[in-house]
Amino acid sequence: MTYPIAVLVSGRGTNLQAILDACASGAIDASVVFVASNRAGVPALVRADRAGVPHGAFTTDEYKTRAATHGAMADALVAAGARLVVCAGFDHILAPVFFVKLAGVPVINIHPALLPFFGGKGMHGDKVHAAVLAAKAKESGVTVHRVHPDTVDLGEVVVQRRVPVNEGDDVATLSARVLAVEHEAIVEAVRRCIAKEAVS
Repeated sequence: MTYPIAVLVSGRGTNLQAILDACASGAIDASVVFVASNRAGVPALVRADRAGVPHGAFTTDEYKTRAATHGAMADALVAAGARLVVCAGFDHILAPVFFVKLAGVPVINIHPALLPFFGGKGMHGDKVHAAVLAAKAKESGVTVHRVHPDTVDLGEVVVQRRVPVNEGDDVATLSARVLAVEHEAIVEAVRRCIAKEAVS
């Protein structure tokens, strides 16, 4: 049975594309049943539309509060039948109501560093890479982890991959190298989540 997953996005959607491609190729026995964004008009929603995947934008401008916004998003994911939620470049901290409405559906997130290092509130995107470089770290990486209410980057690790920091790296070069590994890690994490449920 093809496993129904939902993907939360905020921007370009390259990790979403990696998941869509893996579903289409059969690399994972899954299908994306809904793509939700906290921003309207982002490229990730265009990717969903081109793939024929139901999608929608859920913004605080429309719903007024974070709780109402994330509650509406959760309702859409439940209606779509999602059994796994993947935060792929999603830059909101999910409100507790999101998890209540999903009632046990696992949520995972991808972070562009080796957690527990360079994680936490406010640490996302290029801010992470800048912090890695400022610390003169020898390596960075990618972590896919479980997401729980009222926590940021603290859930159990599902997949972790290491990426070297090269001499002369800047934020752009390090970001590009990490992003390529993100695409591999997010697909592997989805595969592992599906396999875990299959044996539970």
